[in-house]
Amino acid sequence: MSAIPKKKTLAENGDKGIDIGLVTAITNGEDLGPIVRHAFELGKPEALTHQLRTIAKKKEVEIEELCKLHYEEFILAVDELRGVLVDADELKSMLSSENFRLQEVASALLLKLEELLELYSIKKNVTEALQTLKICVQVSNLCLTCNWHISEGRFYPALKTLGLIEKGTLQNIPVKAFRKVIEKHIPAIKLYIEKKVCCEFNDWLVYIRGMAKEIGQLAIGQAASARKREEDMRSRQREAEEQSRSGVGDCVYTLDVKHIDEDSVLEFDLTPVYRAHHIHTCLGIEEKFRDYYCKNRLMQLNLDLQISVAQAFLESHQPFFTQIAGYFIVEDRVLRTAGGLLSESQVETIWDTAVAKMTSVLEDQFSHMDAASHLLLIKDFVTLLGATLTRYGYRVTPLMEVLDNSRDKYHELLLNECRKQIADILANDTFEQMVMKKEYEYDMNVLSFHIQSSDIMPAFPYVASFSSSVPDVCRIVRSFIEDSVSYLSYGGRMNFYDVVKKYLDKLLIDVLNGALLNMIHSGNLVASQAMQIAANIAVLERACDFFLLQAAQLCGIPVRMVERPHSGLTAKTVLKASQIVAYNALLNLVNSKLDEFMALMSNVNWTADDAPEHANDYINEVLVYLDSIVSSALQILSLESMYKIGVGTLGHISDSIVSAFLSENVKRFTISAVMGIDNDLKMLESFADERFESTGLSELKKATSFRDCLVEARQLVNLLLSNQPENFMNPVIRQKNYGALDYKKVATICEKFKDSPDRLFGSLSNRGAKQNARKKSMDMLKRRLKDFS
Repeated sequence: MSAIPKKKTLAENGDKGIDIGLVTAITNGEDLGPIVRHAFELGKPEALTHQLRTIAKKKEVEIEELCKLHYEEFILAVDELRGVLVDADELKSMLSSENFRLQEVASALLLKLEELLELYSIKKNVTEALQTLKICVQVSNLCLTCNWHISEGRFYPALKTLGLIEKGTLQNIPVKAFRKVIEKHIPAIKLYIEKKVCCEFNDWLVYIRGMAKEIGQLAIGQAASARKREEDMRSRQREAEEQSRSGVGDCVYTLDVKHIDEDSVLEFDLTPVYRAHHIHTCLGIEEKFRDYYCKNRLMQLNLDLQISVAQAFLESHQPFFTQIAGYFIVEDRVLRTAGGLLSESQVETIWDTAVAKMTSVLEDQFSHMDAASHLLLIKDFVTLLGATLTRYGYRVTPLMEVLDNSRDKYHELLLNECRKQIADILANDTFEQMVMKKEYEYDMNVLSFHIQSSDIMPAFPYVASFSSSVPDVCRIVRSFIEDSVSYLSYGGRMNFYDVVKKYLDKLLIDVLNGALLNMIHSGNLVASQAMQIAANIAVLERACDFFLLQAAQLCGIPVRMVERPHSGLTAKTVLKASQIVAYNALLNLVNSKLDEFMALMSNVNWTADDAPEHANDYINEVLVYLDSIVSSALQILSLESMYKIGVGTLGHISDSIVSAFLSENVKRFTISAVMGIDNDLKMLESFADERFESTGLSELKKATSFRDCLVEARQLVNLLLSNQPENFMNPVIRQKNYGALDYKKVATICEKFKDSPDRLFGSLSNRGAKQNARKKSMDMLKRRLKDFS
């Protein structure tokens, strides 16, 4: 209410020298600092001081006026104040007395109060001490619990307890010294736990490296069992197919279901790994343990990948590969169950490193191997290794490629071994017909290779058409097929029948046929041996169908695929060609022997006066030899082959007889000598007719019989014995009776033909007249042949 009069007074005064803003600020009790600062900044503090003094004077005037206005009220108030002072003195005296009495009464109570306050202080201290002790006891109990867990090897609960101490109670421990002790020991305890689990993990590393070989052996053993079951199933399938083809018996199909918990077999302890990984994760150093694990396992792998120099690779390859298999089976289990300890990329990288090393080792070892069986043994184990690790998701293609690249090397070694075996067999063979006294021998040597000539079981003892080398060679070929299939199977190649067939052809052509040809061309054979070789080749040619069938069965190829046209072995054609070579060699040997007998024709009396009463000696030798040849051929050669031999030998004899007339050793011959040759020739013709019929060759319906092979010699003898030899120049008669004779040969032989010397009075007999007529005709023939030539 006083503010309005103030403003009115100021307005009434109307002093132009006072700043209205300054007055307003003072009136409202505002801060004058900005105004003062502004005045000093303008350099006019005196003006501000003057205005403030003026305002102060005006306020004093206002106060005086206000006091004058309320003077009476002020006097009354002073009087009241004096009354109050009196009352205050009285009250003060009362209070003093009351205070004195209160002090007298409360002095005892004050003592009690002091005691009570002291007790309250003690209680407070005890309460704080109890709280402190409670916290310390709690922390101590946690420490004891942690120590107990550590002593029991329960590191995860120990770390959980340390976590409770660190996060829950450590900062609440009121005792600084105790807190410092706890803070100091927590890292030491963590380090101790870390070292402890690392020590356990290191023990596990030693344990698992020792177990890896056993793990690998068990896993590879399972793969081998699975392969065996698969082979048995294929064998049953082949048997069912054979029964179906032959129509024998009813096929019974069964389904064998075997459940094998493979993981239950491969038991190994990964607890230390899980524990160490979990503890390091709880400690916040998971990456450190991951690096430690990978580093140590990689070191173990590098040791496992080192080849033993103390042992041959053939002896050490199984432990080498089983160790690696066990290693990666463990890594696969860790990858799947250790909660991120390993990543797939890490395992793949390690596997790629191992595969590169294994492929390098295999390539190096294969390059130095000189035995096919060794290479097959290693290859078989590597394929089992591949099958085992494929089940765990590892890519084994590079390993299979190494095996595939060594295919030619393996088969080359196998062919060399077969070449040596076949060479030994042929060298030790006497090339005599094989005799089998028991049925099991027949089954083992004949039926097992499908080389029987009849489905009827023969009587025993049985004399085969082949020698002992044939079943021995068949066994080698069968073993070669099995070894070839064993190498090519289980290596990732699905259809390897064509490859087996190619190498089988190579064996039969390059090795077997080559060995037979070398034997034929060796020049050390006699006719019986050459004949037996020809018979053996014929049997081996028949066996080619069995070899191809066996290869198809082992490769899982349906038999109908093998029985298709143009699906046979090239070796069959080659062996057929080799039969011709063998027959030619046999003919050469027989003809050479016949030449020895025919050379005895030099003992014939070519100028005899009288015809001999008996055949010449040489012809008996020839017939005996021919009889032995035909008899032997009848036992072991086919009719077709025997026909070729008979035609060749009789043709050669005919040529030899003609050559004897042409020989320079025969300067002249008489009709008596020709008559003797005629007798010899009749014996040969009789032999030829008899053998041609008795051996069944006539059933072949051949255009040329054995007798026909002697036609040149027969026509020559007939011409020389003819009463009109000049008819030879008659085309019709010549074509009919002398078509096999050559002009030049006839001319040469006729020049040597001289009739018997004239006897005393011989010209007066009838015989002389006939001789003269024949002589005139012969002379006419000689002249006409000269004119013709």
